[in-house]
Amino acid sequence: MSKRTGASSNGGVSKVGAGNEPCTAYDKQKDLLGSTTGHFSLLRALHMADYITELNGACGILSVFSSLRYCLGDPSDKSNLYIALAFLPFGLFFDFMDGRVARWRKKSSMMGQELDSLADLISFGLAPACVAFSIGLRTTVDHVCLAAFVLCGLTRLARFNVTAANIPKDAAGKASYFEGTPIPTTLGLDALMAWWVSQDRILTDVPGGVWFAGSALEVHPVVLLFVVHGCLMCSKSLHVPKP
Repeated sequence: MSKRTGASSNGGVSKVGAGNEPCTAYDKQKDLLGSTTGHFSLLRALHMADYITELNGACGILSVFSSLRYCLGDPSDKSNLYIALAFLPFGLFFDFMDGRVARWRKKSSMMGQELDSLADLISFGLAPACVAFSIGLRTTVDHVCLAAFVLCGLTRLARFNVTAANIPKDAAGKASYFEGTPIPTTLGLDALMAWWVSQDRILTDVPGGVWFAGSALEVHPVVLLFVVHGCLMCSKSLHVPKP
């Protein structure tokens, strides 16, 4: 959910502002990214907000690793599950801060927009799906549903990048609403899974049990929460007011 492409994307800073400073920074970044010489040109091209976005992505990646560590370890030791879930609110914090820093420094770019969307996909799409797999949603149909959830997040973010300029904005250039639920709202599912873990409702005791056990259609009905949430993210008619 990029907030860093200026008034043309999500109510952030315009590429052309007072004194043309944002435009100058943007052009400098383009030159550095297109450079074929120079050491660490990519690192020098990133703005401070971009590095904060990288921390968002890092939280998602570390959450995935923690989920994998749980799957490889003792199922009765839930510490890695808690760690996997704990990384995700930090991802939201960095997702919030990158936009604030970009507006404060009056620097935004297409690079930042793409980084923001990719980091959000990892932290609020892939990582929650991995936690869900870890706690017991492991049947073939579960996998299809979780994959659909992640793909809905991917599609929602891509649509946002393309259509953000067409969303009505206020006098300050801030978009008035989101089309579909923003992908960070998956933290609601994360909180629900954290409660299940705390109540030891995981693996063979997942709430709702399993339907069609032993057949090719074996599925945990709670996975439908992810499917519904994915559909809400991709909704065109659902307009969520921006805070």
